[in-house]
Amino acid sequence: MSAEAITRRQLLKLAGVSGLGLSGLGWVAGCAADDTPGTAMPGTTGGSPAQTAEAAGGGVQLPAVKIGYIPITDATPLLIAHANGYFEDEGLEVEQPTLIRGWSALAEAFQAGTFNLTHLLIPIPIYLRYARDFPVKVVAWNHMNNSAVTVSDKGPIRGTADLGGKQIAVPYWYSMHNVILQMVLRSHGLRPVIQNQKAPLAADQTNLLVMAPPDMPTALSAGAIDGYIVAEPFNAAGEVLAAGRVIRFTGDVWQNHPCCVAVLHESDVRERREWSQKAVNALVRAERWSGENKEEAARILSKEGGGYLPFEEKIILRSMTKYDLETYGVSGGTGAIRHPDWGASRIAFEPYQFRSATKRIVQELKQTVLDGDTSFLQDLSPEHVADDLMDYELVKKALAASGGLVAFDGSYPDFERDEVIEV
Repeated sequence: MSAEAITRRQLLKLAGVSGLGLSGLGWVAGCAADDTPGTAMPGTTGGSPAQTAEAAGGGVQLPAVKIGYIPITDATPLLIAHANGYFEDEGLEVEQPTLIRGWSALAEAFQAGTFNLTHLLIPIPIYLRYARDFPVKVVAWNHMNNSAVTVSDKGPIRGTADLGGKQIAVPYWYSMHNVILQMVLRSHGLRPVIQNQKAPLAADQTNLLVMAPPDMPTALSAGAIDGYIVAEPFNAAGEVLAAGRVIRFTGDVWQNHPCCVAVLHESDVRERREWSQKAVNALVRAERWSGENKEEAARILSKEGGGYLPFEEKIILRSMTKYDLETYGVSGGTGAIRHPDWGASRIAFEPYQFRSATKRIVQELKQTVLDGDTSFLQDLSPEHVADDLMDYELVKKALAASGGLVAFDGSYPDFERDEVIEV
């Protein structure tokens, strides 16, 4: 089967999502696919108390953990914590995680109280809290890196400097993908724009459009777009199934950057502190296990394993472990890795929310071209966001029981780091 002729139906079949029923339909319909965080659905701020679990050793009713997730490897800690029984080890009842079609749907379900624990792209809680006045708290980083820029291996683009005059898809406006891509474009003297695909582009302009990740490999193969930046395993899927070429890993632009974060309702963090601590304990334990057992994690997440993600194991394994200079280096490879001395990996795990990263993200969002009203960013203080959006104590206590920061990839024992960015 030629890459040029590959159809979306064939891609789905090759990816292993045929016959998945509602779960598969959710993935097909648009994992991470819409253009804004959406208007906040009116909802509770106290979590989802419909089903409760009895706390061990006492009479206090603790809510069941209700997880919503987008089917990408960014969700690994939530899914591994469920698969390995870490929530139950903490004395919490947990429901089967629910696959959700897109970021807006997931954010709105979280706001409505359908889920009390989920992962969101880190710019989304910034938007929710400061543009929509929704009381969300970030309680941990979910992972680091795990995204890339992919183009057709048969096309003229050999590096990010060649993206001028091109159509590039992003999964979401409020995403680290959009932020980092625009940093890269500006470094090459290119201007990111948001316009109709049929409108003419200048040689120094790059048009950005939001596209569902499941659509990206087939759109690339069909020539509907020139490239895309997205979370895994869609870059690996593009490589394996659609003759894609990874030309830059985001973790090679911004060393060990956050992307998705774990969020809780602020009322749970304040009023159900014991429950919140137990949930974060399970996530931190899952992050350490996932970092030390990537091959087994890929198996559990895969279609052949626990079925959390609608991909075959070989694709998920590639997306979590393949990061070699022969394939991706500057000499003889695709040039996706330009800083091998950083010791980065395709996906890494570290739960602590470094203040330096939060502040830099807010600064970069102010420079990022975004669709919709961005006036809330004008006077938003990076220091205030670092103080106000994050809860640090839950993750610090969980880390103390899991070996501390030194037990994690790319971590620091003093809870401080400098952001290393070289585009």
